[in-house]
Amino acid sequence: MPELPEVEVTRRSFAQAIEGATVTRVALGKALRWPLGLAPDSLVGGRVGAVTRRGKYLWLPVSAPVAEGGLLLHLGMSGSLAFSAAPQSTPSAPGPHDHFDLYTDRGLLRLNDPRRFGAVVWSPAFDQPPAAKLLAGLGLEPFDPRFTGEYLRAGLSGRRVAVKSALLAGDIVVGAGNIYACESLFLAGIDPRLAASKVSRPRAERLAQAVRGVLAQALEAGGTTLRDFKDAHGVAGSFQMQASVYGREGLPCLRCDTPVRRIVQGQRSTFFCPKCQKK
Repeated sequence: MPELPEVEVTRRSFAQAIEGATVTRVALGKALRWPLGLAPDSLVGGRVGAVTRRGKYLWLPVSAPVAEGGLLLHLGMSGSLAFSAAPQSTPSAPGPHDHFDLYTDRGLLRLNDPRRFGAVVWSPAFDQPPAAKLLAGLGLEPFDPRFTGEYLRAGLSGRRVAVKSALLAGDIVVGAGNIYACESLFLAGIDPRLAASKVSRPRAERLAQAVRGVLAQALEAGGTTLRDFKDAHGVAGSFQMQASVYGREGLPCLRCDTPVRRIVQGQRSTFFCPKCQKK
């Protein structure tokens, strides 16, 4: 599943190229998770604004003659966006898994999603329904100055679930998906099975720093490509090559040589070092 680094890498790969473009046509393929919410032709003639991100959602403002608002996009489990600056006269034909095409005078933005869990939803504003409703439960961005150890400790306090599960919930901080939660907990020296409520103040501070550090490293590496993630220009990420524990079951820990363990938490694989990460 594309996580925050992959979504942000995708945004950066096409945002500048499409900002200021004029929509010339919109084409829909098979239905996605939610309906678009307006007639596709309503977007024709609209001008695209600055693309932003909130959590794993992208916000694409469009100021059209008959529709003022924007498109909220989510890549779902296996979706990806591609931007092609090919001439309008020779656009590539949509394939069976291409479900949303936004044609502009600067190129084509296309959503490909084999499993169709992604979404493209029209909203009259970022802070109005349906966008506001979909974003309401999200926690802080990891690079928000308010995301401190004290904030994280307060968010974990009272939760009886494991600390890794609390991170994955996304209502404390967004972006710490499965891979990045495993790596952050390793960096902070915290056993992923530890009850969230038992994370001390010093540990919460280390964990907050680790989350920011791991996500910054992932952004620098272009995200993680385990199967098929690529940015809007087809470039794969390489963070998986830098992982300390994720995907390394049975291999020696890079710190202490103890074999890395794999367990299942909430139907997700968790990788950790039983010696370096303490309860």
